[in-house]
Amino acid sequence: MATIASMSVATILIALKAAAWWMSGSVAMLASLADSSLDLLASMATYYAVRYAAEPPDAEHRFGHGKAEAFASLMQAGLVFASAALIGREAIDKVGHPEPLHSEGWAMAVMLISVALTGMLLTLQSRVLKATGSVAVSGDRAHYAADLASNIIAFAGIGLAAWLDKPWLDAAAGFLVAAWLVWGAIGVFRESSLQLMDHELAGDARAQIVALATEDPRIKGVHQLRTRASGPVIHMQMHADMEPDISLVEAHQAMIAAERRLLDAFPSADIIIHPDPRGQAEPHGGAFGEHEHEKA
Repeated sequence: MATIASMSVATILIALKAAAWWMSGSVAMLASLADSSLDLLASMATYYAVRYAAEPPDAEHRFGHGKAEAFASLMQAGLVFASAALIGREAIDKVGHPEPLHSEGWAMAVMLISVALTGMLLTLQSRVLKATGSVAVSGDRAHYAADLASNIIAFAGIGLAAWLDKPWLDAAAGFLVAAWLVWGAIGVFRESSLQLMDHELAGDARAQIVALATEDPRIKGVHQLRTRASGPVIHMQMHADMEPDISLVEAHQAMIAAERRLLDAFPSADIIIHPDPRGQAEPHGGAFGEHEHEKA
C-alpha cells in the first residue's frame, strides 16, 4: 500500500510540476520536477524490491531475499546524486544569467499541492516503517522527506523571486534543493550499506535480545550473539549457557520458550540458539567461533 501510494503521488506531482515549469520557466520548479521524476523511478524500484524481499526462502536463497531492499535503496541514492548534480549545474548557470519568471502564482499553487500530498505520504510511510522496519520504505521515505523540503524551498524561492523581482533567488533555491538532495542521498546510502555489510543491530536492540533470552533461569547467560538485518527480516544467533546436567528435552524446551519471547518482540526474526554446557563447552563455531566470546 505504501509503495503504490508513493508511485501515485509521484505521478500526480510530475504532471503538475511539468505544466508549472513549462509556464513559468522556474529553475526551482525544474529542480522539484526532476526530484519528483526520480521519486517515481525510485518508488517503482521500491515497489518490486519490497515484494521480492518478502518472498519466502527458496533453495537458492536459504536466508530469504531481504537484501533486495538494500539494493533498491542504493539505486535510489544513486538517482538522487545524479539529480542533485544536474540541478546544481542548472542553478549555477541561472544565478549567473537570471531570467524573469512567468505565471508565478500557478507555480506557487502547484508547490502548495506538492507539500500537502507529500506530507500525507510521509505520514503513511512513517506508520509502515514503524510496523515493518523496511529499509526500502525507509529509503523511499527519506527520498520524499527531501522532496518535501525541496518543495518548501522551491515555493519560497519562487515567491521571493516574484515579490522582490530578483530572478536569481529562484536559481538559489534550486541550488539549495540540490544540496538537500545530496544530504538525503548520503543517509540512504549509509543505511543500505550497513545492511549489505551485515552490520550489527543497535546496542539497545542487542541488550533487549540478551534480556529476553536469559529471562528463563535455565539459561545462565548468552555469548557469541550475532545479529544482522536483511530487509524486513532480522537474523540473530547465539550460544546459551545451561547447566551441564540438564536433559536434552528440557534444553530444547528452554530454547523454544526463548525463541517465542524473542519473536514477540521481533516478529520477523530468524533465530538460531545453540545450547552450551556451562563451563564445559569446548571452542567451536568455525571462522567466527568461541574466540569472539569477549566481543559478544
